[in-house]
Amino acid sequence: MIRRRPALLAALTLTAAAATTLSACGSSVDSPGQRGDKTARAGTDSDPSTSPTVSVPVEVDRPEITLPADVTYKFEWGRTGDPVKDAVLHDAEQRIRAVDMAIAEQDPLHKAYRFYSEGEAAAGSEQYIQDFVDHKARTTGLTRYYGESVNVEDDGTAALVYCEDQSKSFNKFIQTGKTEVTPATKDSYVVYAGELRKNSKGVWVTERLVSERGSTKCRP
Repeated sequence: MIRRRPALLAALTLTAAAATTLSACGSSVDSPGQRGDKTARAGTDSDPSTSPTVSVPVEVDRPEITLPADVTYKFEWGRTGDPVKDAVLHDAEQRIRAVDMAIAEQDPLHKAYRFYSEGEAAAGSEQYIQDFVDHKARTTGLTRYYGESVNVEDDGTAALVYCEDQSKSFNKFIQTGKTEVTPATKDSYVVYAGELRKNSKGVWVTERLVSERGSTKCRP
């Protein structure tokens, strides 16, 4: 059985802001092998993808991200008014989309998600994508992101905490086209805490990421 949106990494050291936020939620960080009860996205919701418009440096040659029509998002990350924080949110969003593209294309080493992640985060994403490949499945439907908090440090790093609502998300098996619909539970709501670093290209790459399912911070 595939598991939806695992914690991409085991326990690791976060910046103080991210670690404090996650521990305040009663953090119990999953390991890559302890997946939650959902793996993909629900294909039955027609809500359009939404996200804030963020200024992105035009000189950066970013990978094109193309997803199946039934993979949609609702990013409730509003503009902060701080161009640096907005850039962090933009690149974190692109990483999320890039991972789903790699799943759809069944490529655990896809260059798009590796453009937006490095180190432990990239390794965790590779394992997550490989799980879908092994089961010949992909994501489908609507996923909502909200409750974001960004802290940027002077050393070119940032801490990002955000929530994910997987209640309209499911697995879709490629060979049969069947969607595995499961009911929403408290584990459909996940809190993430990550560390990002601005690289030489001016891209905010995710280096570390941990998560907790069923967080009271994210549950409705």
